[in-house]
Amino acid sequence: MDTYKEGFIEFMLECEVLKFGDFVTKSGRSTPFFVNTGFYRTGSQLKKLGEYYAKAIHGAFGTDFDVLFGPAYKGIPLSVTTAIAFSELYGTEVRYASNRKEIKDHGDKGALLGGPVGDGDRVVIIEDVTTAGTSIRETVPILKSCGNVEIKGLTVSVDRQERGTGSASALEEIEKEHGFKTVSIVKMSEVVEYLLSHEIKGRRIIDNELRSRIDAYYEKYGAGD
Repeated sequence: MDTYKEGFIEFMLECEVLKFGDFVTKSGRSTPFFVNTGFYRTGSQLKKLGEYYAKAIHGAFGTDFDVLFGPAYKGIPLSVTTAIAFSELYGTEVRYASNRKEIKDHGDKGALLGGPVGDGDRVVIIEDVTTAGTSIRETVPILKSCGNVEIKGLTVSVDRQERGTGSASALEEIEKEHGFKTVSIVKMSEVVEYLLSHEIKGRRIIDNELRSRIDAYYEKYGAGD
């Protein structure tokens, strides 16, 4: 596993974005782990987050794109901080863009925030965690309405690797439905593997009991091969 992925796992724990316990997801599933990117709150945290996203995106897509599109609302700060990180890490200027929930009809008019999106633009969509793919189904028509736009792919922070509407994972379903690549900074299997073999600040995060609960969760909800 790449060093930056290991750093990201520890970063999520430090920011209390990744938690283990008893939770219920939006879809109603009882889960022993939860990822809440709303806990990235400070300037230094957002700066680091943008750098992790930039490294994952650069590894998957290089600099072969023009726009980072973050669906409102959580995608807005993600697209901004990652665009900044791309400039700093790779010397490449990419535009950020996000959709407005309500179209503005005065001043800076239009349906989008940030840079314009139009014919010939190559776009990478950036999200926090995708579970059902609903926001992507809403985002793709928005981008297509901007002109002859090529969607290069989607990047999320954590691939939960659980079933979407069928036996495949949500990210696999998105790839099949829309025909573009999906990547994550880390997969949940990588998180579990790392925390089973490493102590964090002298503490074992995943013990045998928690591992059993995680295994049981994936037996029930894990995506098939």
